[in-house]
Amino acid sequence: MTLVKFKRPGLPWFDTMFPDMLGADRLLTDDFLLENKWVPSMNVKETDDLFEIEIAAPGFNKKDFEISIENGLLKISAENEEEIEKMDENFTRREFNYNSFLRSFTLPENVNEEEMIDATYKRGILKLTLNKLHTDEIVHKRVIEVH
Repeated sequence: MTLVKFKRPGLPWFDTMFPDMLGADRLLTDDFLLENKWVPSMNVKETDDLFEIEIAAPGFNKKDFEISIENGLLKISAENEEEIEKMDENFTRREFNYNSFLRSFTLPENVNEEEMIDATYKRGILKLTLNKLHTDEIVHKRVIEVH
């Protein structure tokens, strides 16, 4: 049996205005449940001595971030909640704002997990600096003799 996917004919705005909520392809993926989740953009820069990761996360404070490394997995998450209340003679207006995200990355084996990671947050950009191990500290291959 062969499965064939059909593409709806072409009005570009059709898919965004009327998503196929009953499509089996969409219901069986994580995208269906995570459609409204926001994931910040990031840049990774590698030099001879370190990795620099920049994550665009505007609207947060330094205390909102949680960064951890465990078993070669770097986890970066942030969460903030804001409530604004404006009182006037005739009415009270309350606004709530909630933002959060979680990103995790498998680190390459040449990242030094034991050394301190430098993390700074400035003007909406979270910047992490991860030091590399020196090449003589990395064991790539071990040869075993057969007797």
